[in-house]
Amino acid sequence: MASKRISTPAKHLLGGFRHAYRHQQCRALTTESTPSPNATLAQTYHDAHLTSTPTEPILEADISPIPPATPSSPSTRPPPPQQYTPPRNPFIKPTHLTLHAFPTLEPTTYTTYPSTHLLLPLRKDILHRAIIYEADSTRQGSANTRWRDEVHGSGRKIRPQKGTGSARLGDKKSPMLKGGGVAFGPKPRDFSTGLQRAVYDLAWRTALSYRYARGELIVLEGQPAIPEKIHQDSRERWMRDLLRHHRMGHADGRTLFVTRYRSDSLWESLRGQKVYGVGQRKVKDTVGDSRDARALTVEEVDVKDLLELGRVAVEKGALERMLREHESDLTPTQKLGAWRRMMGGSAAAVVEEVYDFVGIGV
Repeated sequence: MASKRISTPAKHLLGGFRHAYRHQQCRALTTESTPSPNATLAQTYHDAHLTSTPTEPILEADISPIPPATPSSPSTRPPPPQQYTPPRNPFIKPTHLTLHAFPTLEPTTYTTYPSTHLLLPLRKDILHRAIIYEADSTRQGSANTRWRDEVHGSGRKIRPQKGTGSARLGDKKSPMLKGGGVAFGPKPRDFSTGLQRAVYDLAWRTALSYRYARGELIVLEGQPAIPEKIHQDSRERWMRDLLRHHRMGHADGRTLFVTRYRSDSLWESLRGQKVYGVGQRKVKDTVGDSRDARALTVEEVDVKDLLELGRVAVEKGALERMLREHESDLTPTQKLGAWRRMMGGSAAAVVEEVYDFVGIGV
């Protein structure tokens, strides 16, 4: 009878030998690490009977008393802590502007502004975006035409479809006929586009910086107004002669006057006068416009107006307001008020700046 082969794997056959060998190793390690009972008792007895050298008691008389605190003299007191003032930014430099008196335009004094407001490099791309944004906002978008279903009339077919030799034609409201509807005509819509506030404010200061760099920014110390001694009938001719004398008229590119409030004498001398050739032209009452100059308030001026004419004559209070209203892209420490305080402006100067910004005359 043939013997059968063992089908059990070799790892199962040797498993018992491995288990016994590991058990012997574990017993040997346990025997070596366990101390004898006599050694344990001796160590315990030694730990319980420790000996040390006696120490002498501390007497209260040996302790020296703490001397009382003596009041220090005013000369030896440390100075009080001073308020922390951040260091000035070396990249922000003061920009000097000369103030002029109207109407003589004589220099009277000067004022300073940070370079982040009137010393910016020319950015034509930002100026272009700002002008397009303003032009889109001024579009009315009220153009409206009628489609064929909005035209009044019958829907009867004008002529038969076939047999006449002419082209196919429907009713009389067809866009191909006179008096019919308009195909793809304009409808009322909003043309305004969006622009980030920071980009628009940067365009404002860039336009003012461009005028300042070219010497075309004239800052007036007070509001430009016609003197009272000039008769009302002679104000138009007096204003024309003044602009020609200072080379600010039509031959030199015209001038834009920007004021905080409307000056009736200045507006009347620049609006609708026949000597300037605009007698029949309709001009808004809120805008003083002529052949030689134009006058706007600070609420009406925009970036395009600052770049359109030859030069800009702006009132100091109006310039302050424009700069303060268009600095949203700057950090709090770079704004005009913080820069003035950092430069060490007096309290009266700060109050005057606040009044100029609010619109209160001092």
